[in-house]
Amino acid sequence: MVKVAIVGSGFIGRAWAISFARAGHDVRMWDQSPAATAGAHDYIAGVLGDLAANDLLRGQAIDAVLGRIAVVAELGEALADAVHIQEENTPENLEVKREVFSQIDAMAAPQAVIASSTSALLPSKFTDHLQGRHRCLVVHPINPPYLIPAAEVVPAPWTSSETVERTRALLVAAGHAPLVMKHELDGFIMNRLQGALLEEVFRLVADGYASVEDVDIGIRDGLALRWSFMGPFETIDLNAPGGVRDYVERYQSIYSNIFPQMLRRVDWAGEVIETVEADRRKRLPREELGERQVWRDRRLMALAAHKKKSDQEFGR
Repeated sequence: MVKVAIVGSGFIGRAWAISFARAGHDVRMWDQSPAATAGAHDYIAGVLGDLAANDLLRGQAIDAVLGRIAVVAELGEALADAVHIQEENTPENLEVKREVFSQIDAMAAPQAVIASSTSALLPSKFTDHLQGRHRCLVVHPINPPYLIPAAEVVPAPWTSSETVERTRALLVAAGHAPLVMKHELDGFIMNRLQGALLEEVFRLVADGYASVEDVDIGIRDGLALRWSFMGPFETIDLNAPGGVRDYVERYQSIYSNIFPQMLRRVDWAGEVIETVEADRRKRLPREELGERQVWRDRRLMALAAHKKKSDQEFGR
């Protein structure tokens, strides 16, 4: 087991702390805002209780996992002897990110991997000036990472293969499913996939072909049922008698006909947002968003527990 430093104690930082502590690592959390860290332990303790109830703590006691997480007052204390450093709470601003990484690179042990949780910034844009740029990369989680195992590993052009492999191995050992990119790309993998779907759902609603709820039904009660345990390539491989090549030969013409219609963007913040927001607020008043987010996380816990049991019974 190793020491992991979490730089930032917002929702993502706290989630990373849970994930790494559950894997047996000692975690030190630091945030430039003392107010941000004030409720971190209580928040994490509450989440651990729900995870324990769903048998998602690897058989460990809540106190054992919580005892591995400490909130510290100084950045240097968090970084000291850390083998993996996960930066989380810096705004998605290049200049700020560059400054924070300069500070971490100067203070961290030479062998430490330095990873950012950024969901948008390419690692080459904020690590090119660093002496230790070879040990820097992006590890972008899908929130919350203690429930959703997928995490994108995105190297800069100068990130060493050793850094990528060490990071991949650390994530796998912690129960994650890393997506290791060969090269950096705007949006990484997950936001490009999600973005393609969002572009289409906004277009369907804006053009009057479907309601907001109809679209949600199509994913929630349709495609997502398969996608919860299979990816798109395996889905089509199993949806034709002869596998993926057979599927392509049978159905590619459908999609090639649709594709030209998908090249027009709808402004998400234009007229369509009035329709989307009105429908969502009718179904979920704004003051109930927080309660529904808790519901979402508990459903995810139940799904994670079900997938764990199903993996053991049927295999992955």
